[in-house]
Amino acid sequence: MTKIDSLRRFLLPCITPPTNSTTVSSPGATTSTGTSKKRLSTSLRDDIDVLDSASSSASSSEATSAAADYNLSAVTVPQRPSKTMVIGTIFGRRKGHVWFCVQHDRLSVKPILLLELSIATSQLVHEMGSGLVRVALECPTRPELKSCLLRSVPVWTMFCNGRKLGFAVRRSANEETRMMLKRLESMTVGAGVLPSGSGLGGSGESDTDEVMYMRANYEHVVGSSDSESFHLINPDANSAQELSIFLLRTCS
Repeated sequence: MTKIDSLRRFLLPCITPPTNSTTVSSPGATTSTGTSKKRLSTSLRDDIDVLDSASSSASSSEATSAAADYNLSAVTVPQRPSKTMVIGTIFGRRKGHVWFCVQHDRLSVKPILLLELSIATSQLVHEMGSGLVRVALECPTRPELKSCLLRSVPVWTMFCNGRKLGFAVRRSANEETRMMLKRLESMTVGAGVLPSGSGLGGSGESDTDEVMYMRANYEHVVGSSDSESFHLINPDANSAQELSIFLLRTCS
């Protein structure tokens, strides 16, 4: 054996690590690393589960609180009355009495309400001179009228600014009334006089007298099945004129 072979046999084991040591240490390292990774994954999974459960609890609490607030508001907040805009026309002959007509819009010649009032036209003009007019139409709650639509009540007891002035009667629009509304359909707000010959129909009034009219937007308020009102909306902000008509079903 040469000297080089002897040196190789002696030095090679010192330079190169034993194969079995590498084989033994490697599984240990793999096991240790696998264990640490498994513990880390388990810890993260537990933390995520805790966060998810906390988030679910918070969401459930918010939903319960919102439902409770909704139920509370539904119980405590009263129902608001409904409000709509309509066109109201007050008209009558100079020597006759007053009518009150309500339309959904100016093009409708079939009014939703037409009342013949017992107050004279001249007297209403005088009342309006004071700047405040309150017309209350009342009907008792009789059994035959209890389930009747309020605007369908045929006869009302009339009060104007607190004074009883006879009765108001619900009418159906006849051909003459529809013709008059047709003549006014181009007007939403205004007042004036129609010449004689503008028939109103009913009550046996003469057709030789001029017809005075006042047309405006009204706010129609439905408070309940026993209460409705119509409030004049003044086009002039500086006007002090206030006019309201109330329909009331009272206890007999």
